[in-house]
Amino acid sequence: MNADGEVVLALNPASVIGAIKKMQLQEVDSVAICLLHSYINPAHERAVAELIRQHAPGLSISASHQVMPEIREYERTSTTVVNAFVKPVVDHYLASVENGTKGMGISAPLMVMQSSGGIMKADTARAFPAYCIESGPAAGAIAAAALGEIIGEKNIIAFDMGGTTAKACLIEDGEPRLTDEMEVGAGINAGQRLLGGGGYLVRSPTIDLAEIGAGGGSIGWIDKGGALRVGPESAGADPGPACYGRGGLHPTVTDANVVLGFLNPLHLLDGDMPIDIAAAREAIESHIGRILGLSVHAAAYGIHTVANAAMTRAIQTVSSEIGRSPADFAMVAFGGNGAVHGATLAAQAGISDIIIPPASGVISALGLLFARIQHRLIKVFWHDVDKVDCAALNRRAEELLHEASEMMAGEGVLVSNSELHLALDMRYAGQSSEIGIPIAQTAATPSILADASERFHQEHERSYGYCSRGERVQIVNLRLRARSLGRQDHLPAPSALRSRKGLAPSKARPVYFGPDKGWVTTPVARRSDVTATPQIGPMIIEEYDTTIIVPPGASVFSSSGTVRIRLNGDA
Repeated sequence: MNADGEVVLALNPASVIGAIKKMQLQEVDSVAICLLHSYINPAHERAVAELIRQHAPGLSISASHQVMPEIREYERTSTTVVNAFVKPVVDHYLASVENGTKGMGISAPLMVMQSSGGIMKADTARAFPAYCIESGPAAGAIAAAALGEIIGEKNIIAFDMGGTTAKACLIEDGEPRLTDEMEVGAGINAGQRLLGGGGYLVRSPTIDLAEIGAGGGSIGWIDKGGALRVGPESAGADPGPACYGRGGLHPTVTDANVVLGFLNPLHLLDGDMPIDIAAAREAIESHIGRILGLSVHAAAYGIHTVANAAMTRAIQTVSSEIGRSPADFAMVAFGGNGAVHGATLAAQAGISDIIIPPASGVISALGLLFARIQHRLIKVFWHDVDKVDCAALNRRAEELLHEASEMMAGEGVLVSNSELHLALDMRYAGQSSEIGIPIAQTAATPSILADASERFHQEHERSYGYCSRGERVQIVNLRLRARSLGRQDHLPAPSALRSRKGLAPSKARPVYFGPDKGWVTTPVARRSDVTATPQIGPMIIEEYDTTIIVPPGASVFSSSGTVRIRLNGDA
């Protein structure tokens, strides 16, 4: 098949059948079909798939023209191979979940979150599991965007800190920023703009997350050069931090926060989970303090500070490194530890407004309720903008619109209940990456394409610091996003999260806010104690699922069901 989709050499069925027999001898479970230029003409891939179904009906099939119908042979192959690798496992898992829910009398269809932030039926996820690899973190970003829509904040940096990792995502004009590709199996890194090539590339729309191995369970350690490091190794949930009293011996970020007074030194979860502060002190002293000649609280603050530095880098990765100033965004901090570190990170990044949603410790799970059914389709359309045949472009757009309508109908969504958005992937001639530029869902005209070109120049200037209006601009792909209308329009009730014991917090406790401020006796409150009238920190707000730290001099108040912290001291 050549680049125009013309057959150069006919497919040899005998060679395909021979390959199938070899795979059967090797007990292959899943196969990826990746043939040259299948994105423009998939006839050969379809023929291979049909032969596999005839001669090896039990084999799981992933064909590149269905998984990723784009130019770029390596990326298309890698994505299809990853899809084939996880497909049997995901298929078995989702089947077991569906059987389990049916056994519980649940008749609603099982929906699965995609890495792009939309949801789809389980049958679609079975066919394209590569689209779901980053679905968990995506749910948190969708929750933050939905919260912003409800409270009227369209520009947000979502900060999610759990037990193992911390993640940041930029939400601009109400939409989480997307990237076209990611790497899997490479471990944890600070965004693939900086670190790439260590894993397997997956090219599919994915919410652009910068991820750092710094969570509550991340372990503090001393490297060979004598420097204090935190993560990426984590104590996990079992045995967990030393303060959990389950056999953990290494100092973690949670142990440091307990020793510093940020977390309750007696218990978490309103009393459901006792804390062993003596074990936390011993772990920090034996592994960090004695080695560096520091007191226990100084060593603990070192762990806290190093973790914060890594997480600040994640925030910068999704903002300043793509030409956005963090000061123009509010931070939504969530996850079990997000509100503990959020205000400090915001100050370091230049953000003055921090928003803590209700049920912030489980907001990523709740994000699934805010997600909408969504599909993203693509067709190659490689032309210089000034040479585009508008009639041909419009035919390609109509093909996408028809395909999207059929896919949404398969999900039970009518076209009248969908929103459809077209975009052009554009670049300067010779570049290897593109920028998506939305266009109106009307017939393309020269004036519409000229406007798209100008917006491409502007976005290139904004993201990369320069543009070149004299250079040739190319269209590479035509994309379409189909999304169902409507979603949850209210915040969850925080009172739904309660402990069995419901222990009231102490009135105050000493907290170490660093060498400049030292130990400060800090009042401890509940979320219900925070009113619309600003109060000046320091303050600790304890909830069942998280702890909110308000630093000295900051103001805190409630607004639209959220807790808001302003670092300039003004409401």
